[in-house]
Amino acid sequence: MGHPNQKAVDSPYLVPFDGNLRVSRLDTKAAKKLQLDGKGEREARLQQHVANISDLQRILYADNRYSLLLIFQAMDAAGKDSTIRAVLTGIDPSGCEVHAFKRPTEEELSHDFLWRTSQHLPQRGRIGVFNRSYYEEVLAVRVKPQFLKAQRLPNPAPLPELFGQRYESIRDHEKHLAHNGTVILKFWLNVSAEEQRTRLLARLDEPEKNWKFESADLLVREHWKDYQAAYEEALNQTSRPWAPWYAIPADSKSYMRVAVADIIERTLAGLDLRWPELAQHERDQLDEMRKKLAE
Repeated sequence: MGHPNQKAVDSPYLVPFDGNLRVSRLDTKAAKKLQLDGKGEREARLQQHVANISDLQRILYADNRYSLLLIFQAMDAAGKDSTIRAVLTGIDPSGCEVHAFKRPTEEELSHDFLWRTSQHLPQRGRIGVFNRSYYEEVLAVRVKPQFLKAQRLPNPAPLPELFGQRYESIRDHEKHLAHNGTVILKFWLNVSAEEQRTRLLARLDEPEKNWKFESADLLVREHWKDYQAAYEEALNQTSRPWAPWYAIPADSKSYMRVAVADIIERTLAGLDLRWPELAQHERDQLDEMRKKLAE
């Protein structure tokens, strides 16, 4: 089976397809030459992107040949929820579904690791959003392989081989989806350890944010370097032209949202979307109906 035809839109944050990404070289702040003129300007740009995405989503829905799958991964407090909310505000709810994947249920653990997300893939004409995804199986599970015990795998391979198998399964899964009309965009919101610390403290200090804080966030933070290594490997193993990763600087939420929205808009605009055209006999029926309404 050949490669899908989808091409990733260009961006300074596009993860290369040759496996040469080094997380330690990435900046969690936008480069100065790419920064916009303050938060107000960024907000105005975001609103324009959102309006354009909304228009394109209507054509996507009517065209009914493609679906769009957006995958968001990040460390805690990087801004996944708020970015999804900000970028997709104004999108027709009937054409967009957001799914947040947390600790797997017993039923989900009784299936292969791709099963639970496969139940929620977007149908043609729709936008689907995964807030975390099957990538947790090569991120959280890689950092804490004891999670594998609950999956009851028969004759599990040694860990390096097992995760190699999972990368292969993910690549094959995403290629299959792309061949069948699913356009895939994957965003890693790359926040610094210091900025995460600031945001976690805000969750403790500001009463309206207390509900967001979980003690488990601190446990995950203790394994920061392990997670960075897991992200580097996962992105290098699975960034492909038909399922690209974008490593978005996340220390500025307003900039991050603009960067994500820009990539989504340009990807949709690059598809051959078109309004459906009626056949001649259908147009003739419209003329007859117009005459009846004019009587």
